[in-house]
Amino acid sequence: MSDADAQKRAAGEAAAALVRAGMVVGLGTGSTAAWFVRALAALKLDIVGVPTSQATADLAASLGIRLGELGETKGIDLTVDGADEIGPGLSLIKGGGAALLREKLVWEASRSCVVIADAAKSVEALGKFPLPIEVVAFGHKTTANRICDALAECDLDIVPILRRKAGEPVRTDGGNLIYDAHCGRIEEPAALAAALKSVTGVVDHGLFLDLADRALIGTPDGVVELEP
Repeated sequence: MSDADAQKRAAGEAAAALVRAGMVVGLGTGSTAAWFVRALAALKLDIVGVPTSQATADLAASLGIRLGELGETKGIDLTVDGADEIGPGLSLIKGGGAALLREKLVWEASRSCVVIADAAKSVEALGKFPLPIEVVAFGHKTTANRICDALAECDLDIVPILRRKAGEPVRTDGGNLIYDAHCGRIEEPAALAAALKSVTGVVDHGLFLDLADRALIGTPDGVVELEP
């Protein structure tokens, strides 16, 4: 196991320790969140999991976790999810796994949200990791042009790139497409979030601001807890 994987596992296990019987738990997507799901299953608690992607649903079901759908449970007590970057004030970039819309829907429906990650994900400023932007497939090229204008409003003179895998556009669980914006450094995340959200055709973006209540970061010296 690599050092990064060991840190992800430690963070996932620390987050699983926060779960109590009877909770409804949002289950994040990605390699770090998968460690949390495995650790949670090992506890064999009577909980209901609300997955943020089909991949997470498949993993949780295979491990015996009872699943529910967003809006059909009594509410979500706690969501645990990974991040591609964790910046100042627990501002986040998410969406590397192309599940950002479902993740954000679950996060915003949760009473508490915990982000888990390895030490490399903690950064001084967001933006080195490409910012995912989820768009509807219809007319997506014209939407991409309007995204360029929104980025320019925030002094980001860049062109977003359609995400592909094996030559084909990546499709989200909802059938949408992902454009990645290589921002380099995002000086004003809130302004950029508002500009992108105003573009017709943009479903959502990977800036998760003012949503995380705490972070559990795996480091070589153990798990470190951060608050906004």
